[in-house]
Order: sequence, then C-alpha cells, then structure tokens
Amino acid sequence: MKILIINGPNLNMLGIREPDIYGKKTYSDLVELIESHAKSINIDVECFQSNHEGYIVDKIQQAYGNTDGIVINPGAYTHTSVAILDALKSVGIPSVEVHISDVDSREEFRKTSYVSLYCFKRITGKGFDGYLEAINEIATLK
Repeated sequence: MKILIINGPNLNMLGIREPDIYGKKTYSDLVELIESHAKSINIDVECFQSNHEGYIVDKIQQAYGNTDGIVINPGAYTHTSVAILDALKSVGIPSVEVHISDVDSREEFRKTSYVSLYCFKRITGKGFDGYLEAINEIATLK
C-alpha cells in the first residue's frame, strides 16, 4: 500500500510559525514521525509540501493509478480551493483531511473546508498524531 501525504502552504514553517498553535516541532520532525510510523505498519509513504496551489493539484493528479490513499493538510487552501477539491474528486483516491490545530475553534473563516466535501474523514486538533490516525484510517480500507 502506498499513501501520499500532502501538506499545503506554510507547513514548511512548523516550529517557527505560531508555536503556541502549532507547537515547536519542525516540518522535518513531522516527516520523520510519518515515515517511521508508516514503516512500522509496512506502508510506503511519500511526503510532499508546497506553498503553491497548482503544484498541489499536479501532485494529486500524478497520484492517479499509483497511490492507494491521500492524507491532505491543505493549510489555508482548505478554506479557498475548489481546484484542490476538484483534483481529489477527479482521481477518486480515498482521502483524509488533517489539521494540526482545531480549526473549528479558531477564526470563523476556518470552519469552511472545501476538501471535506470529498474526504471520507476529517481529523483536527490532534497535532502530529492526526497524521498517524489518518494513515491508519486509510490502511484499514485495504
């Protein structure tokens, strides 16, 4: 089984950006945790991060036919990107939406999620552990 992990804008700034919300661990720490967990349950994982909406759409489209699941944290694009939603719908790959913080308890605009219209599960507010839960959810599908 292969799972693609997609992280959107500003997630490369983990550990620097608003540590009171996102914590002090870095993006490298996140990737290391994901890769270690995936290896322990015998899953191939690829981690991808981009600050550019089109690159995220391209990556989703490239996953077609060679990826069993997608874990996506679209960052700010969660609340704005119909293009990412449409890309997910186009490829038809089972997907889980993840957010490090509890976006529903933050600013009002963060309560809107376009990708949740496709994803079969939404995990928020569990920090880095939310990614591991999402991987496990996808792993149970096959």
